[in-house]
Amino acid sequence: MMTAEVTVTGRAAGRSGGMSAARPPLIRALNEQLLLSHIRRLGQCSRADLARLSGLSKPTVSLALATLERAGLIRTAGQQTGRPGRAAQLYEVRPDAGYVLGLDVGAQYLRGGVADLAGSVRARGAVRLHASSVRGRIDELIQLADGLCAEAGVDRAAIAQTVLGSPGVYDQTRDAMALTGRPPGWERPEVMNWLREELGQALVVENDINAAALAEQAGGHGREVGSFAFVSVGTGIGMGLVVGGQLVRGAHGVAGEIAYVPMTGGRGAEPDTRSSAADWRGALEDASSAAAVVRSARRAGLRGQVSARSVFQAAARGDDRAAVVVADEAQLVARMLCAVISVIDPELIVLGGGIGQAPGFADTVIAELGPMAPVLPDVRVSALGTEAVVDGCLAAAAELAWDRLTVDLPAATAPAAG
Repeated sequence: MMTAEVTVTGRAAGRSGGMSAARPPLIRALNEQLLLSHIRRLGQCSRADLARLSGLSKPTVSLALATLERAGLIRTAGQQTGRPGRAAQLYEVRPDAGYVLGLDVGAQYLRGGVADLAGSVRARGAVRLHASSVRGRIDELIQLADGLCAEAGVDRAAIAQTVLGSPGVYDQTRDAMALTGRPPGWERPEVMNWLREELGQALVVENDINAAALAEQAGGHGREVGSFAFVSVGTGIGMGLVVGGQLVRGAHGVAGEIAYVPMTGGRGAEPDTRSSAADWRGALEDASSAAAVVRSARRAGLRGQVSARSVFQAAARGDDRAAVVVADEAQLVARMLCAVISVIDPELIVLGGGIGQAPGFADTVIAELGPMAPVLPDVRVSALGTEAVVDGCLAAAAELAWDRLTVDLPAATAPAAG
């Protein structure tokens, strides 16, 4: 994610146009935003800490802290101990400065969470999706949101920002989702109107895999690097790409939509294995998703209740037929990753999703990838669980909420005219 300091600089340039000197009110606002960013990043910190980090004088820091405290964004949090001299006052973000809601619309489950602007998650929950209609799915989503807010003790009207993780991408020209795949109907323009009516006009819809990549950046392996690809292989396949600390969306929002790469079949795949699913979601997803693993397993002779999980479990037990299916899946994923490496050259690749995180799968992929790739970056399995999309949505929602609060800060803290 963009660092707070860069955000402040960008905002300053936007206001000043990069052409004229900043006026004193703007300078004060930028100082307040800078200090607030440090407090958010560090947690509890003293005036001396903030002066050292920001390069501002202690009187300037004191004035800015007083303004932030008066605006209800920070509070005192006791005194610093264990150091010689006078005990220093510590400051921290007020948890009740605002609340955010993150939601995840999955193929089978709806998930969500409520967090405060200090970063603490106040409530989490998941429910199995039952509705088949778009309106029914939205109703179930709102029921989940209401339940989460009630659990957190927050009125839903008090939510400062909601971010919804969804398959597909948001098409600004149509004000609608696109490339969502199944179930049908989610791409209709009225869906965004319905969602905004229920969740507020400030609602932001984020691609679910991009949201998971943001979660990986905030709390996973992505914290350690400036560029990485988060590749999810499960019921679908997708990628979230972070370069230079920033999520890459592309000119049309489709960066990372690797489901549409025209790549099919592993070593043992037949040339006619393309199904009608490829028409609505993409050739690579049709060939490498959980449904494709099941199809390959049945062609290989596995019977009974076959699922991607059971195929991987059978391979781990030594079933030769299942092992071939898993090997072909790993070979196909490795070919796709080779393409990503050749174009992007990321420092790190993180594998997520039910297949991507299956025991031993990453090792098999690496073994296939090594001989074919121009370089072999670090490849790791995500340690984040099923809440990754929700966590990414909460992180994105918090950034948006803070941006809005700090933009409004000069007006909110200006002295009354006398």
